[in-house]
Amino acid sequence: MTSLNLTGIHHLTAVSADIRENKRFYTQDLGMRLVKRSVNQDDVSAYHLFYADAVGTPGTDLTFFDWPVPRERRGNHTVTRTALRVRDAASLSYWHERLAALKVPHGEIIERDGRATLDFEDHEGQRLALVEDGGAGDAPVPWDASPVPAEHQIRGLGPITMTVPNLRNTDLVLQRVMNLRPVRQYPDPESPAHTVHVYEMGDGGPHAELHVAVRPDLPPAHPGAGGVHHVAFRTPTEEQYHAWTEHFRHFGLQTSGEVDRYYFRSLYFREPNGILYEIATDGPGFGVDEDMTTLGEKVILPPRFEARREQIVAGLKPID
Repeated sequence: MTSLNLTGIHHLTAVSADIRENKRFYTQDLGMRLVKRSVNQDDVSAYHLFYADAVGTPGTDLTFFDWPVPRERRGNHTVTRTALRVRDAASLSYWHERLAALKVPHGEIIERDGRATLDFEDHEGQRLALVEDGGAGDAPVPWDASPVPAEHQIRGLGPITMTVPNLRNTDLVLQRVMNLRPVRQYPDPESPAHTVHVYEMGDGGPHAELHVAVRPDLPPAHPGAGGVHHVAFRTPTEEQYHAWTEHFRHFGLQTSGEVDRYYFRSLYFREPNGILYEIATDGPGFGVDEDMTTLGEKVILPPRFEARREQIVAGLKPID
């Protein structure tokens, strides 16, 4: 059982109630590539948009469900900040100027947990941060058509911060079930009397960290636009993916069972504070059903939905 190890953050999925502006913000302001324009496979009335590097490298995907819901009410029991990695101090300075020029709500460049960090929010209050990673993690593929110069483009996800009222049972699952390692702590930037606990997976580094803020003083969050639906962790092979299924069964933990998302294989479960986790395979990837040069330009449906294409596409709102 102990040989199973996750290698990093795979993707993070959030919620938008303004998907047209969402596409504009993430592709034009943040310069990420829309690598898959698809639908929520459990609710085909909603888009599922994937923003990433040029080819959708695992670990670079920030994705959104398109649901007409009110704004999230902030609190605990949820993911509370999604960090996006950039290479160095020059990139952070570039982004500080860029966000100011675009009138994107943002803070100042500060040091947090030993790394230079720049907090900001999208138009729906999605809490984001840019973090200097010094070149850690898999090398992303720059997108030639991005409005952001290649050297300053977003390199991927991580670390991800979640907030819980009580650490004990979450810690048990992270360490004993998921084989994450507790490595350090730091004061919560929003409430320094409280602590953020850092866990790492794989070889470590910002792309392979989960930060757990313990905030019993907060009410439970209420899901909504500007909030996070789930966070996914990388498993490198189909063999390990199947082994995780047996691993959870061994611990008596309830999961979704194995789910084929066509672009990767998924396994979902909730950690003890109710936050939805996913374990996802690195492959087969986004090039399995369209040319890499035209990723994201048209609605792509997994094969099982193709017979309903006309009906499904008619129910989607235009976003270009």
